[in-house]
Amino acid sequence: MRIAIATDAWSPQINGVVTTLQQTRDELVRQGHEVCMITPEGRRSMPCPTYPEIRLTLFAGGQVARELDAFDPECVHVATEGPIGLIVRRYCIKRSLPFTTAYHTQFPEYVRARFPIPVSWTYALLRWFHGAADRTMVPTRSIRKVLEDRGFENVVIWERGVLTDVFKPDDPVKHNLPGPVWVYVGRVSVEKNIEGFLDLDLPGTKLIIGDGPGRQRLAERYPDCEFLGYRFGRELARSLAGCDVFVFPSKTDTFGIVMLEAMACGLPVAAFPVTGPIDVVRHGETGILDSDLKRACERALDLDPTACRQYAESRSWTRSTEQFVSHLTPKGGVAHPASDQHLA
Repeated sequence: MRIAIATDAWSPQINGVVTTLQQTRDELVRQGHEVCMITPEGRRSMPCPTYPEIRLTLFAGGQVARELDAFDPECVHVATEGPIGLIVRRYCIKRSLPFTTAYHTQFPEYVRARFPIPVSWTYALLRWFHGAADRTMVPTRSIRKVLEDRGFENVVIWERGVLTDVFKPDDPVKHNLPGPVWVYVGRVSVEKNIEGFLDLDLPGTKLIIGDGPGRQRLAERYPDCEFLGYRFGRELARSLAGCDVFVFPSKTDTFGIVMLEAMACGLPVAAFPVTGPIDVVRHGETGILDSDLKRACERALDLDPTACRQYAESRSWTRSTEQFVSHLTPKGGVAHPASDQHLA
């Protein structure tokens, strides 16, 4: 099929949305589909206020319409709710083309972390955006329930995967730090609740892999913690494999691919029992979920790394992409019946 995917989140951004879409695109091509990515790349844009790593594409409606007309997609998927997403949403509505959307990020909670805007207002805006789609894809059952409780309809599950040939326990980095080594990987920003990890009274060393607007402030506030900046691919995998427990302090993520990547490297996860971790972590087997994050860390230290690796091996991008395709609505066709058959 010819599949167009529209997203405001794209390289050089570094986050779970970009990882998901890049892996999905690559797997779609491997499966024989033709893919057109509608992204900010090569277009006029401006930095998003308070989040300059994200570029907002402006005045690209005509350009995007010409690209879509030339590609003539059989299926259209709108992955984000930003300017690119709005442009393609409008394009589809104007031409009576069916399309699907995805809910990757809990924007109401993210916005609330920065501005005093009621989450109900943001949910209302998102309900309008996604309401025109045939389906809205979410990564987990818990996020589906969150949206359905907020009045969203036609919500289906699209799982995530992990590259187990890249993320594996082999050849771990020797960090030469006092152990145990507790590690967080991801954006260093306010919505990730990293202070909830760094404030914990734990033996050993706290390691932060990633970057973002909060890094300098946190590095100054927590001089005893190690901030490595970004690591990618095998370098990231080796760094993870050299640690003992992966700590995921976020309370606002919809999934958290980094948890799967950590498990693939043999690390158990310590996290709060909230959306994201409750669907990704098998409590007592691949991690510990506890409202007391320190207790979760201490108990996770005793879990079997082999069980973490085995669980990650069951979550492939091939399976994820097949599920994605099953939810698409082809032009002039009928949506496939909704199903959670791929869920473990």
